[in-house]
Amino acid sequence: MVFFTENELRDRCRQAYGVRQFSDIQKALCEHYRVADSAKMYDIFLSHSSSDYQIVAGLALVLQDLGYTVYVDWNDKALDRNHVTPQTAAILKERMAKCRCLIYAFSENATHSKWMPWELGYFDGLKGKVAVLPITQGTKSSIVGSEFVGLYPQIQSGSLSLSGPRMLLLSDGGKRKSVDSWIKI
Repeated sequence: MVFFTENELRDRCRQAYGVRQFSDIQKALCEHYRVADSAKMYDIFLSHSSSDYQIVAGLALVLQDLGYTVYVDWNDKALDRNHVTPQTAAILKERMAKCRCLIYAFSENATHSKWMPWELGYFDGLKGKVAVLPITQGTKSSIVGSEFVGLYPQIQSGSLSLSGPRMLLLSDGGKRKSVDSWIKI
């Protein structure tokens, strides 16, 4: 199984924003983003740990490169991470209702997030279309301590046939299909 590595996603982010140092990515993101539209429909609600902003920015770019519209909460002008209130959850509920699926960006930092399990559970109950995308520091991923993520299909990079093109695949109980067909159902 092929996972996305943190370095691959950081490199995609650095390439897109023309920055050399990882520390410059946050500044570039603040200047580039904050454009989410509350009326817009999105293909993907990207659930992530705020500690992974560089990685998630790269992942959002990869998903956009594949033609998906992606909602990331730090794009949303209506939200302020420094002032979280019950209204924050209400806004996130509204945004989730306008997304086709939720992708749970599972990293080491995800295990420390208070919001990610809530987003996962809420979206699963709302629409039931949830998948886990493992992000690793190397080549292995572990769900120890977060066994609930094993209940959901995983997204991986691969091909449906030996000579087929590389794409994002949804793997569920040994069955694989393209993420594109899953999102559009």
